[in-house]
Amino acid sequence: MDEQAQGAKELFALYYGSLLHMHREGKSEEYRSYNISKEIEIEWFQEMIEKHSKDLSIRNWDAVASLSSIAKNYQDSSMVEKVASFAARNIMSADSIVKLMFAEGMVEIIRSNKKVLSKELLFKACKGTVEILEGIISLPLVIDPGHELEQFHIKDKRSLNSRAKQGVQAVMDILN
Repeated sequence: MDEQAQGAKELFALYYGSLLHMHREGKSEEYRSYNISKEIEIEWFQEMIEKHSKDLSIRNWDAVASLSSIAKNYQDSSMVEKVASFAARNIMSADSIVKLMFAEGMVEIIRSNKKVLSKELLFKACKGTVEILEGIISLPLVIDPGHELEQFHIKDKRSLNSRAKQGVQAVMDILN
């Protein structure tokens, strides 16, 4: 990849492919000057999805947040499949905060990708998300060291449950 294309790819990745965010930061003209084709942008989106899907972790929800940002600009059912599959295998061993942040990210990813999802995948992903949120509500509050409730605008178990209930409602809205 030449230097010019590399510069375009870095801008594209920095803004998760959002031309609107590039525009707000005064970078859209620079990006447009590279004349990148839609086919190349799709390749870059797929590379970002693959990278962030591999980075999914119960110790850090940055990857799910990144995938949520990508989903606002590019819809791909594989993103939902990978996140739902990771959550089904791993998320129940996480603390309450990680579960909530991960589930909220999943809601956004599902909402953004709804139009490209099969009914089966939509229901599978929604069911998994609701199971996580219902687990938050029904299980005791568990917080790992370094995760302080105040950092996430949560005061106590009741406010955590309230956010989880909002998430369940958001999933119901997606299904309706």
